[in-house]
Order: sequence, then C-alpha cells, then structure tokens
Amino acid sequence: MTTLLTTHDIARIVAAHGLPEVLRRVEAAITTEFRRWNDFDKVPRVAAHSRQGVIELMPVADASHYSFKYVNGHPGNHRVGLPTVMAFGVLADVATGKPQLLSELTLTTAMRTAATSVMAARALARPGARTMALIGNGAQSEFQALAFAHGLGITTMRLFDIDPGATARLARHLRAAGGLQLVLCASAAEAARGADIVTTVTADKRNATIVTPGMIEPGMHLNAVGGDCPGKTELHPGVLANASVFVEYEPQTRVEGDLQQMAADFPVTELWRVLAGQAPGRRSADEVTVFDSVGFALEDFAALRLVGALARELGLGQTVGLIPDLADPKDLYSQLAGAAPALRAAA
Repeated sequence: MTTLLTTHDIARIVAAHGLPEVLRRVEAAITTEFRRWNDFDKVPRVAAHSRQGVIELMPVADASHYSFKYVNGHPGNHRVGLPTVMAFGVLADVATGKPQLLSELTLTTAMRTAATSVMAARALARPGARTMALIGNGAQSEFQALAFAHGLGITTMRLFDIDPGATARLARHLRAAGGLQLVLCASAAEAARGADIVTTVTADKRNATIVTPGMIEPGMHLNAVGGDCPGKTELHPGVLANASVFVEYEPQTRVEGDLQQMAADFPVTELWRVLAGQAPGRRSADEVTVFDSVGFALEDFAALRLVGALARELGLGQTVGLIPDLADPKDLYSQLAGAAPALRAAA
C-alpha cells in the first residue's frame, strides 16, 4: 500500500510542531541533501509551456529513493479561483519501484522554497542582516517572511506588490504572527532602499526588470525566486553582471532563471559547493551576492522524506491502493475478476 498525505495532513504537522520548527527542519533536510550532491542522479525538469503558464515534472534519485514532483505555474489562475502554483509528489523505493508516498506539495513547496531561500542567505548574506525587502506579496510571501524572521533573525520587512490588496493581506497575516516591523512601500525601489536582503517572488510570466542596478547597495544579498522558466525574469542583467551569482543546478538555471539573460560562459557557482565547503560564498562585506533560485527537484526529495517521517511520527496519512495487491504477482488479470462481463462465444 502507498501512504497518501493531503493538505490537511500537512496542516496538522505544522499545527503539531509550529511553523518555525517545521521550516527549520525543512532547511536542515535540504542542506543535508545538498551536501551529498554527488550521490544523486540529476536532470533539469521537463516543462510543457503554454500561453497561460507551464506544467513541469521534476525528478531526482539516489541509490535508495526516487522522487518526482508535478507542479504548475499559471499566473492567471486567481481569476478562476485556483492557486498560481499547485503540486503533488511521489517518493518511491529504487530497489522495487514501489511508490511509498504520494503527497500534496502545494503547501510543502511554499515551505521548502522559503527554507531554501534562508539556506542560501545563511551562506551568502552579510552576518547580522536584519532588514529584508519582499517584492511580490502573493501566496508564497508569508512563508518567505516568516522563514527569514524565525530562521535568520530578520526584524524589519519592507513590502511591495503592484496589487495593494496583496500587500494588505500579507501585512495582516504578519501582524497577527507578531515580531516583525512592517514598512509598506509604494515601489520596488522604495522597498529595496536600505535592505540587507532583497527577495523577489513575483508571478507574471514575462521578462521583467523588477530590480535594476540603481537599486543595488554594497553588501546586498538578493534572492531572485520568481524568475523560474524561459521568458520569465525579475533582475536587470546589469544586476547579475556586477554580482557574485549562485545557483541550484546550473544546466537548469541557465535555461529558466534570470541567468537566461547572460552569456553561456557567465560565471556562476552551484550552491551545494558552498554548503559542502568546496567553494567560497560571500568574500567581503561590500560584495553583492545573488541566489538565482528556480527551484530544484532535490529540495522536493528532501521535503518528501521529511513530511513522510513527520507524518509517521504523528500517525497521519491514509493507505491507498495505488498499485494492485496481488496474491500471485504474475496474475494481474485476477484484479478484474467479476468486474468485467464474460466473453461471449462467437455466433
């Protein structure tokens, strides 16, 4: 049997442990997997693009487990009452191919994306960073804000979105959570002013220049999260040209990230090398660093293993017959006995 975890199960995990603790565990799990990067069979995700958005499959495997995530990105979905991003994932046993876990990944993706942003900032941002600009205040913004508040000690959040209603919703949720000073801004440039960290989480599928060179201050760290498919960017190329740029999986980011704007030989560092001690991260207080984050399957692999373990501890999830339960593994036809009409002899 396969264990199924729904959105309600993930919410119960968060209720049991608290969001800060779950985010901490997700970050730790992702960091652990990134540090054993070479143990994994990796490929860029497979994408089906349309005028409305994109649908993607994200596979990765080590010697024991295989996982994939199905995920979409449709910026106009709010008009039909659906989230921009929806996802589910599978964790399977490599030795047999049996799917062990089928889980929602919409809530979990929001948490793993925020945890990955904090993981990168922990390695790349200036020590003592306390102010963050959060540009793009959609469905992922609460997770990013709270992850940085609890995980990195951010105390002031400067918020901007082209939709004032989105910023108002985010501010309402963050005030209820407490612990953050909020500054509501009238432009992206105003939000970035004086920020130690600038995080962009916008949804529009277009080549945008949300952050321009004139907005950059010495020592800033940028988490560019929203530029995550061909033809979708957030940073002016001049921002990248004058920064040290870090990525998840270079073959994927060169096609999908803000990096798609740069020449094929533009230098970048894969983040796993920093986490494993094989490459330097930030080298000076004035250095500008960019994490060109597009989301990578290894983050979902780590998240699936973690939520599966937390669910088992709490007795959550239900078993489902995703594959046949056969007394004789060679007798698949027996599963249909009594369900199909008998064959009639030819007249």
